[in-house]
Amino acid sequence: MRRAVRAVAGAFLLAMVPVGCAYAADLVTVSPPPPVLPAPAPPRWTIEIGAEMRALPRYQGSDRYDYFPFPLFDLRDAGTPPRYHGPRDGFGYALLDTRTFKAGPVIQVELGREVKHNPALAGLGDVGPTAEVGAFVDYWPVPWLRARVEVRQGFGGHAGVVADQFLDVIVPVTSRWTLSGGPRLTEATREANFPYFGIDAGQSAASGLAVYDPGGGVRSYGLGTQARYQWNAQWESHAFVEYSRLTDGVADSPVVAARGSADQAMFGFGTTYTFDMPALW
Repeated sequence: MRRAVRAVAGAFLLAMVPVGCAYAADLVTVSPPPPVLPAPAPPRWTIEIGAEMRALPRYQGSDRYDYFPFPLFDLRDAGTPPRYHGPRDGFGYALLDTRTFKAGPVIQVELGREVKHNPALAGLGDVGPTAEVGAFVDYWPVPWLRARVEVRQGFGGHAGVVADQFLDVIVPVTSRWTLSGGPRLTEATREANFPYFGIDAGQSAASGLAVYDPGGGVRSYGLGTQARYQWNAQWESHAFVEYSRLTDGVADSPVVAARGSADQAMFGFGTTYTFDMPALW
């Protein structure tokens, strides 16, 4: 009798097992798969922006100095290494960009001068700001040496042509510090020099200085040096010193010889921030 009861109870329990499992399975909630998000667009550009404070002569040939803020901007293909920038480089974009040569359009801005802020210019008149537009070529014979030429046409305060020639030795001192520097040479046409260093008959009568024509040719020569510190992949700081000596017809101008100085210097420091941006189209 007992064996019969046990057999019946065992059969009953075995019969209940699949029913309980099925019931438990019904209680499990199956979540839908997460939505598949589109992959972010790869960066197309690397942009470098920043600001710089410079101390430089109030106008070309001045012996008095003032502070001026300058914006900094660079645009390059994402993934390419940072470009070297000298303190006197114009704003340029390399349409030709190889290991040895870089070339493209460039622009510089000459601030001009105002008599009301500079008593030494009494009788000589104001010169408005000038946009100098042209082209640059960089030549890198080895990774630590850069030769650069900029040729620019003036629009505004002067209508002449200015050519800057720089040679820089770039020395990575540590993984964060980089030192650079070298000689500089600037040439300019008469049309680029006369507004700043020339004196016509009317200006001579008003200022008491002799009539003078500076002509064209070599405007100045000098040296420059720069130190850069890389805080991290995004932030960088730098400081620089540039010296140039006005020469030839420019240095002999009464604007320089009688009321200014042939020794011209520029000091500055700044910081830049770098980030990537995807293509907008």
